[in-house]
Amino acid sequence: MPFATDDLRRAKHSLEQFRANAVSPHHERYSFPFFSGTYFSYRKIDVMRVVAVAKAVSNSPSYLDVGCGYGDFLGRVKEFLPGAQGMEKDAGIFYGLGMEKPAHIAVADAHWIDRRYDAIFVGWMEPGQDFRDPVSKSTDVIITTLDQGISLAAEFDGHGFERVAWWRTPSWEDVNVEMMNRYYTQMPEPKRAELARMRGAHNLWYVYAKPAKAGIVRAALERQVGIEDPRDRYEFEYVLDKLGFGYMEELETTAGQLWRIYGN
Repeated sequence: MPFATDDLRRAKHSLEQFRANAVSPHHERYSFPFFSGTYFSYRKIDVMRVVAVAKAVSNSPSYLDVGCGYGDFLGRVKEFLPGAQGMEKDAGIFYGLGMEKPAHIAVADAHWIDRRYDAIFVGWMEPGQDFRDPVSKSTDVIITTLDQGISLAAEFDGHGFERVAWWRTPSWEDVNVEMMNRYYTQMPEPKRAELARMRGAHNLWYVYAKPAKAGIVRAALERQVGIEDPRDRYEFEYVLDKLGFGYMEELETTAGQLWRIYGN
């Protein structure tokens, strides 16, 4: 659904007000993910996993980020895959605020993908939208994030794909709630700690491949995990650690460690 220009301007104004009083310059990516981050939290480890999957298919892979917004995650991937492209349906998010649209982001509807890609990333699918058919016809490898209860149409099991692997990360809502409780309210510490134990970290990353490519994608992920170094990180990752969403941390309400890769 396209955003109204007035709504965008009001949201941008709210962001500017938040910046004036923010405890950290990295907090806005979780309170205002539309402008400053993504609707899924990530680490450099996630970026490198996505890059490894794409490079498993080709030495110089073609890569498309569907629904990329302003391109926060896409920009990180593009550092390693220079030809990476994005697709955003709503031109108004740029032109309505007088922002220049990057050349590597096309304004287009995902239903009209007009070429094949070695890998397609679907990081966000609005509730009620479903463009799995055109995405499935345009690649043999898909990486998608699934915010449980919101973007349910991001699963490709019934579209000729095999789910090769998956892992769990906190969603931006999980991080934002804990951040607000900790830094921006007068909440007593016992109450904050009680609420923290209820968080779900409910964002899932799924890696899909057509059966002919599943083996090489699985092997690439296994190699990548073998060399992962959580010390090689983005500066904003310390926010996740401070709020209790550490690498390989296990939450009380969630079975399994965050960022641990599981096979299908």
